[in-house]
Amino acid sequence: MVHAVRIHEPGGPEVLRWDEVEVPEPGAGEVRLRQTAIGLNYIDTYHRSGLYKLPSLPATLGVEGAGVVESVGAGVTTVRPGDRVAYGGAIGAYAETRLIAADRLIALPEWIDDVQAAGLMLQGMTAEFLLHRTYRVRPGDTILVQAAAGGVGLLLCQWASRLGAVVIGTVSTEEKATLARAHGCHHVILYSRESFVERVRALTDGAGVPVVYDGVGQSTFLGSLDCLRPRGLMVSFGQASGPIPPFDITVLSAKGSLYLTRPSLFAYVAKREELVASAGAVFEAVHTGALTVEVRQTYPLKEAAAAHQALEARATTGATVLIP
Repeated sequence: MVHAVRIHEPGGPEVLRWDEVEVPEPGAGEVRLRQTAIGLNYIDTYHRSGLYKLPSLPATLGVEGAGVVESVGAGVTTVRPGDRVAYGGAIGAYAETRLIAADRLIALPEWIDDVQAAGLMLQGMTAEFLLHRTYRVRPGDTILVQAAAGGVGLLLCQWASRLGAVVIGTVSTEEKATLARAHGCHHVILYSRESFVERVRALTDGAGVPVVYDGVGQSTFLGSLDCLRPRGLMVSFGQASGPIPPFDITVLSAKGSLYLTRPSLFAYVAKREELVASAGAVFEAVHTGALTVEVRQTYPLKEAAAAHQALEARATTGATVLIP
């Protein structure tokens, strides 16, 4: 028997349980994976709270991890026992050992360690599709990144800066401002002290930005729309401050014929070839120095509740990894 962190009912961090579970041998197309590091992401809190409905309970949380292949099922040719692999986007990660579809696994380069990989896969591939496919950032673009010192935020700032963009980022504290600047953010706004809308307008001579990347949600949504230039794109990819209430879409017309999208990684890497290409782009960016992996907090897997509390209190920066 091994252990997993599961929920038996939705709720706060207190519903997370350290359960003994049985992990059978893999079936056709599956891999039995001994996990060495597990990524913590905001989507984990959405699953835990019931904001995002899970198909059944009890359920093991988590969608990102790294480890070593123990055994493979029939028909698996992409990985072998002993291979170091990682994944982002397959629920069931909060476990010492798990089963996972082989086609969701990516072989790890020798030069990246398991903790870095677990803090990189989901957030790194999210940054990849946001900057290269949702809106293709070009040299000379000025962009706004909400929560610039968060896990995805730091990657967006680094990568966008390397692409030649001018990056404006919002943060809540001076410590986070220093961190964002160190990772490519050219203009940092402390939203607790000043209006980010007014500051963005001033920095762009009143024009606004072509794209806003907003993973905060409720508290920043309408302000983010006000930062866009006419026909600009609002990319709402998370809701750390809470879900966005329904709103009248004529607001988009009134504010300059704006575009709005709510993308998810799962739609961008649904096909195996998309997953491989996205992960490959992230590894290449890390290897060439365009990205650095900032795992700034680690917790024992058994203490996942404490990690959730810190994440929801916005007390973390960069990536957080759980260690089985």
